[in-house]
Amino acid sequence: MPRTITVGLDGSPESRAAAEWAAREAKLRDLPVKLVHVWQPVPEPMAQAPLLGAETHQHWTERIPREAAEGLRLRHPGVEVSTEQRPGTPADVLVDAARDAELLVLGSRALSGLGGFLVGSVGQAVVARTEAPVVLVRAGEQAAEEHVMDPVGIPSAATAFRPVVLGLDTDHPDDTVLAFAFEEAQRRRTALHAVQVWNLPPYTVYSLAAGVDLHAEAARQWAAELTDVLRPWRQKYPDVEVVEVSRTGSPAARIVDAAREASLVVVGRRIRRSPFGVHIGSVTHAVLHHSSAPVAVVAHD
Repeated sequence: MPRTITVGLDGSPESRAAAEWAAREAKLRDLPVKLVHVWQPVPEPMAQAPLLGAETHQHWTERIPREAAEGLRLRHPGVEVSTEQRPGTPADVLVDAARDAELLVLGSRALSGLGGFLVGSVGQAVVARTEAPVVLVRAGEQAAEEHVMDPVGIPSAATAFRPVVLGLDTDHPDDTVLAFAFEEAQRRRTALHAVQVWNLPPYTVYSLAAGVDLHAEAARQWAAELTDVLRPWRQKYPDVEVVEVSRTGSPAARIVDAAREASLVVVGRRIRRSPFGVHIGSVTHAVLHHSSAPVAVVAHD
């Protein structure tokens, strides 16, 4: 079965933004796009209503993916776009659709006045349950926002891509996450900013009180560890400029801050096959809700 970039489409502004992003990514990867629309049958009492019968409901649900596909083909010539309607609950259908996908793309909604975005229950369930990479795109995302300003300061999709940001856990680096981030940077012909966040353990306060400054030495050690983790990847991807960022503070806050100038943010999610709970991870969860750039969540063992 051919690999696709699959989009969860429900007709909302956030899902339309996800479809647009998926079409742009499809061109970079030379892959087709599949729009998956979940069709939920009308309950029997509503099906008998004169203004919203089962046939009328089906007409509108078929119209959503058809018109979305037509629009994508017009705006992204050369990208193959197909549609698929599946019955069932959205989270279950999208998790199943992701099994045959190279990438699953979903939308997130802006939270008015709270400085963040809303990854709904469906999105969170899908991210937690699928082993395919999942990209979350906020409503209103424009292609020009992923590129640097033109020489006179005007947004343009014709300029170079902004960097790809990778949130990297150097204590437990994973090849799947690293490979995804480097590949995305290489496709965009842009730099990769690898962000490592560390903190001194609480007991070092006693060293400071004794006049011993451990911060500088710890900073050197953490930076060296970051360099060691990235060295083989620099060799494997010599065309990708790598910027190493080693800072103290909150990992989520540092990654979200870097996302302001990014075209894409890449974070990992450890696969936990327990049937109980939603397993995303606190840092990834925070980045999903606050990153202004699209976020790719890459599952790994």
